[in-house]
Amino acid sequence: MGDDGPQVRQCAHPGEISAGLRRKLTDCWVTVSNAGGAVGFLPPADSTQVSPVVARLVTGLDPQCSRLLLALDGEILAGWLNIRRELSPLVAHWGTINHLQTHPGFRGRGIGRTLMTLARQVAREEMGLEQLHLALRGGTGLERFYGRLGWEVVGSWPRALRVAPGDDRDEILMVLAPL
Repeated sequence: MGDDGPQVRQCAHPGEISAGLRRKLTDCWVTVSNAGGAVGFLPPADSTQVSPVVARLVTGLDPQCSRLLLALDGEILAGWLNIRRELSPLVAHWGTINHLQTHPGFRGRGIGRTLMTLARQVAREEMGLEQLHLALRGGTGLERFYGRLGWEVVGSWPRALRVAPGDDRDEILMVLAPL
C-alpha cells in the first residue's frame, strides 16, 4: 500500500466490472473463504462455486440498489464489500452490508475499516440511506470489529448457521444508525 492507504473504487453499474475484475473478485472470495473467512462459503471453496455468485452480484449493480466498494493496491484487489437496499417503501430507508472481506495478504492494514467508513458515507450521501444492517457468523469475534466502528448488536438467530456437523453458530444481527 502506498502511504495514503488503499485506493478505493466504487462501482454502481455492471459495465464498470471487467472480466479481469470479476476474476479478481472471485479469486479474493475463494482465498478469504479458504482462509476461514466468514463470507458465505465454507472451505474448500473454489471458483466454480463462487464465480456464479459474483456474476449475480455484478449483474445486480445499480446506483439506487447495489454498489461495490473495492480496495485496490495497484492492480491487486485487497478487499471489497457490497451495499444493497430494497426499494420497497417499507424498507427503502436502510441498506445491508454484505461480503466485507480483506485478502489475507492485506489483513491488519486498515482495509476493512476503510471500506466500512466509506460504505457509511456512500450509504448516507449517495444512496440516501438512514441506517445500515449486517449479519455475521457468531463465534468469530467480528462483533468487536464492527462495534469499534459504531455498530450495535440488535439480536441473533440462534444456531442459524451450520458450519459443520455439530457446529451450529448464531447469526448475529447488527445495525449502524444514524449514519
